[in-house]
Amino acid sequence: MGIKVAKFGGSSLADAEQFRRVRSIVMMDEDRRYIIPSAPGKRHSSDHKITDLLYLCHEHAQKGIPFGEIFELISTRYLKIVEELGLSLDLRPILEDIREKVLGGYSVEYTASRGEYLNGLILSEFLGYEFVDPAEMILFTESGVYDSKRTLEAVEKTLAKIENAVIPGFYGSRPDGGIQTFSRGGSDITGAIIAQGIKADLYENWTDVSGFMMADPRVVKNPKPIKEITYRELRELAYMGANVLHEDSVFPVRQAGIPINIKNTNEPEAEGTLIVPNGGDFSRSGMITGIAGKKGFTVITIEKAMMNTELGFGRRLLSIIESRGISFEHMPSGIDSISLVISDNQLNEKLDGIIEEINQQLKPDAVDVHDNMALIATVGQGMARTPGISGRLFSALGSEDINVRMIAQGSGEMNIIIGVENDDFERAIEAIYYAFVN
Repeated sequence: MGIKVAKFGGSSLADAEQFRRVRSIVMMDEDRRYIIPSAPGKRHSSDHKITDLLYLCHEHAQKGIPFGEIFELISTRYLKIVEELGLSLDLRPILEDIREKVLGGYSVEYTASRGEYLNGLILSEFLGYEFVDPAEMILFTESGVYDSKRTLEAVEKTLAKIENAVIPGFYGSRPDGGIQTFSRGGSDITGAIIAQGIKADLYENWTDVSGFMMADPRVVKNPKPIKEITYRELRELAYMGANVLHEDSVFPVRQAGIPINIKNTNEPEAEGTLIVPNGGDFSRSGMITGIAGKKGFTVITIEKAMMNTELGFGRRLLSIIESRGISFEHMPSGIDSISLVISDNQLNEKLDGIIEEINQQLKPDAVDVHDNMALIATVGQGMARTPGISGRLFSALGSEDINVRMIAQGSGEMNIIIGVENDDFERAIEAIYYAFVN
């Protein structure tokens, strides 16, 4: 097919047995030339992620609290992997150097990044691939902002000379040489950047799930998998909580038009989900792609006669919430009304002050507050060209006696967002799902 970049998550590299699975997957396809490892994840429910333990070591060091026992857990984990894989790699001096640097006040970014660094050393030895430190290629500005232009130039130049490489995820470097990390889950981003930089034909993201499901399996029993989804659809579903990929990881490959394949390390034969560029001849007309939602929203509805003729009304309304550091999710409106849908975790104790200022500045006829709202998005690129989608959706909700308190639809007609009571959330998702899936 061409060059593939394969990123393996923490659950895929949690122990020696998982390392063997990863090697089997990599060796099955010679196109998998650049491998991006995360730090070891949990082996079982009561286990610890290595990155969490590293953060704890740094926190203890900053407070002058001994962290030897925690670091011993980290060291033992890595040394056991090396031993069980039968490698000659001696990590002890490297681990001791890391411990001394953490003790000596090295940054939290340096400390946290060592999980991926150590896993990268082990995996490169196990695969027989060259180890490339991302600090040499993934570049940030002095203020810690990712520098796309310099990074892509460095990636292309460095990897042009290397046939196969293991490149740890999650971190890069600032101009002063200091380590800079992405946000948690940032190995997804590293993989996408490498794929963009080398102009890969496919970016594989290996994790512990077989791609995306059409609905949350905690809500709908055995939902159907999504075999193919566009970047735009993914963005809509991820925004509403359907997260398999780190959200920022989509943009480098989306910009380059590179497909992403979400695969399961423990079920490599499963198709997974293929994320493809937008547009083209899309064959899912009449079908929805997926359903996702979140609880915990409040709707503030402002009513005022002749609102549409009052210049700047909407701007003044939005400036009231902006001044309090609040963003809104949706803004449905009528001729004489505007509603703001706001996440509860943004409102906190600010609601009374917002209402008071709305009354003072805008002189509305009425302000109503509806809390305990859940939002549900039904997403599908083929929806715009298919008559009757809305009818099926609302008929399904009506048959379950579920009251819809809000409706919003984007101009692209790719999604329909509804608001229901928190208590109706699960029933509403089930009703919508079974209206479209037999």
